[in-house]
Amino acid sequence: MKEIYALSAYETSAENFFETLKQYQVDLVLDIRQKNDSQLCGFTKKRDLEYLVRTIVHADYVHDRKFAPDSGLLDPYLKQWITWEQYKKGYEALMKERNVISYFKSQYGTYSRICLIGTETKKRKSHSQVLCSMLRDCF
Repeated sequence: MKEIYALSAYETSAENFFETLKQYQVDLVLDIRQKNDSQLCGFTKKRDLEYLVRTIVHADYVHDRKFAPDSGLLDPYLKQWITWEQYKKGYEALMKERNVISYFKSQYGTYSRICLIGTETKKRKSHSQVLCSMLRDCF
């Protein structure tokens, strides 16, 4: 049985972030953020996160933009031009268009405990929760 979790890279401490990953006992941390290379990412910047996941959690790390929303969908949500429900529907449609379920199974099917890294904050939800639900429904 495959376990799939979602965890935000924002508004958390490094201690809480890595302790949560260890608690989940993940074998893959799948970063599905559109951008993860800015200094604003702090300890979750791609290069740092890749090293820290491998060293602290002893899991693989992959950044896969196939699961990230495109700017045409994400920007209107971040600017509050569309609601969460509109964004969620648009994201689900985009993921179906990209055939991500089959892609996920072919690329990551050998992993048993996967954590999706997204961008949820106190003020906004993240596509990682939507994808997590979609994937859980398939397993």
